[in-house]
Amino acid sequence: MDKKLVLFGAGKIGRSFIGQLFSQSGYEVIFIDINEKLISELNTKREYKVIIKSNSPDEIIIIKNVRGVPGNHHDEIVAELLSCDLAAISVGQRGLPGIIPHLAGGIEMRRGLGKHPLDIIIAENMRNADEYILTGLKETLGSDFPVEEWVGLIETSIGKMVPIMPEEEMGKDPLLVFAEPYNTLILDKKAFKNTIPDVRGLAPKENMKAWVDRKVFIHNFGHVAAAYSGYVFNPHQRYIYEALSNPAVRSFTFKAMQQSGAILMKKYPGEFTWNDLNDHIHDLISRFENKALSDTVYRVGCDLRRKLSLNDRVLTPLFDGLEFGLPVDLIMMVLGLGLCFRASDEKGERSSEDNEFIDYVKNNDFESVMTDLLKTDIKDLLLHGFSKP
Repeated sequence: MDKKLVLFGAGKIGRSFIGQLFSQSGYEVIFIDINEKLISELNTKREYKVIIKSNSPDEIIIIKNVRGVPGNHHDEIVAELLSCDLAAISVGQRGLPGIIPHLAGGIEMRRGLGKHPLDIIIAENMRNADEYILTGLKETLGSDFPVEEWVGLIETSIGKMVPIMPEEEMGKDPLLVFAEPYNTLILDKKAFKNTIPDVRGLAPKENMKAWVDRKVFIHNFGHVAAAYSGYVFNPHQRYIYEALSNPAVRSFTFKAMQQSGAILMKKYPGEFTWNDLNDHIHDLISRFENKALSDTVYRVGCDLRRKLSLNDRVLTPLFDGLEFGLPVDLIMMVLGLGLCFRASDEKGERSSEDNEFIDYVKNNDFESVMTDLLKTDIKDLLLHGFSKP
């Protein structure tokens, strides 16, 4: 009998990455999603296509042994959680509150019927997502329920890039998804309550916090460094690979990533080597330059309030660098370039949140932007940020 994964989120990462890995390792994958049209398609076809986009010819992968449950069918979801081997989450930060009652119901029933604890792989680009979910489960299940004994909350570092799908492709097949070849899922070795599943592509790590921060400090930071500097150099370029074709943008992005990497090494002594981080930076830039992904400057740089917030990809290495007394001038430049980012999508549009952000930056001074808009204590930044070498 196949092992079973219950996967909350039938979006791009869910289908192209988590679903792909587990299906190809012999698991039945049950998607839970609020998009009932998508769930209906999954239940009709019981398979979908992932097209691997690289500088080589496209590779088509057929993902089989899949089905779905609508996200509002609580009793059916709990029943799936009762009989599954493990679960995974890929719904985005805004979707997390809505799935906690389902998880709580499944965990409670598993305990009542003497099943093994539920391991949950958290495939979210969110720092401390395990703590957020644990708090929600405790609030739902009550103070007397031994939550920590019955759930393993497994943080991950999601490095796979999945671009926005062209509307014409989505119209042809709503289940189709594009992705890059990268297929490694870094996850917390210590968080599993049960045996780590034998799934090709899983890379368990002892010090997961360090690897989560590696994604933030280098991948996420480098991506916006390319988008923000690329936009300032040429606001008319649409794609990230076009921005990086400018030697000045490429050089700046590379050096800024190195600066952030040096801060990461200081934060986690002995976890990374400089050669390994340098190789990682070279590999990432090469992946950013993948023309077949058609990843846009707008997509990479948008959602400005979140990406420039205190606990995200720019201010985290910036303030850690200030604390350690390390150079942060290039990271400061990325922050400044981010505040100047005005890119729009292919229709010339931006989200209402980004428009509000841009209007506030236009009409207020730097200190007000940092303090009021980004809710950041800028005392150290103003006193020391520009004096570092």
